[in-house]
Amino acid sequence: MNILYNVYCDESCHLENDHILTMALGAIWCAKNDLSNVIAQIKEIKKKHGISQSFEIKWTKISPAQKNFYRALINYFFDEPALHFRSVIIPDKTKLDHGRFNQSHDEWYYKMYFLLLREILDPRANFNIYIDIKDTGGHTKVEKLREILSNNMYDFDKKIITKIQQIRSHEAILLQITDLLIGALTYFHRKLDTSDTKHELIELIKARSYHNLTRNTLPKEDKFNIFIWGVQTW
Repeated sequence: MNILYNVYCDESCHLENDHILTMALGAIWCAKNDLSNVIAQIKEIKKKHGISQSFEIKWTKISPAQKNFYRALINYFFDEPALHFRSVIIPDKTKLDHGRFNQSHDEWYYKMYFLLLREILDPRANFNIYIDIKDTGGHTKVEKLREILSNNMYDFDKKIITKIQQIRSHEAILLQITDLLIGALTYFHRKLDTSDTKHELIELIKARSYHNLTRNTLPKEDKFNIFIWGVQTW
């Protein structure tokens, strides 16, 4: 029987005219059989650090008072073999030329999701994909994304991706961990310097991933995978 994985996807700074250069998409995936244990461990980390179980983990919520809590979450991610992460980073959205490729920004956005998920999917496994809700009209687009991903794997019966749906971040704690990791990558690539705590957490990610966050990992790196979309690919 094929292993069934849950994949939790999120993005940061995706709007075309938000005056923010850098955009990132990310996904955490975990075998569904391991999910209940992972959720229990994250809840235990919350309990240990005096964090309410209803508290939503987000990069934008990081404060000095919660530094040790967020350090524990990052260390747990790297210590837990069941958890895997991949990201796609677009360093400068102003260099996009949608007219050249006869596409809207929204169409390009889902192409980036294809690029994100293509390296995660495996025809020898099955996948439930959960995407953070971007807009109310996204259902048709994510179903089209499923069709394109399936066709790319010659899965014309759509059996590999068993489900793809939009959810809100408070509904899935691993979606919140995705937010945390892509938030760190976006902050780093935007060269922001507004928080010593965030800087320390980014240094921890560098140390634990053995990666300086400025270069691509190997495409099939399955713990902490980064693909930085270069100018030549636009």
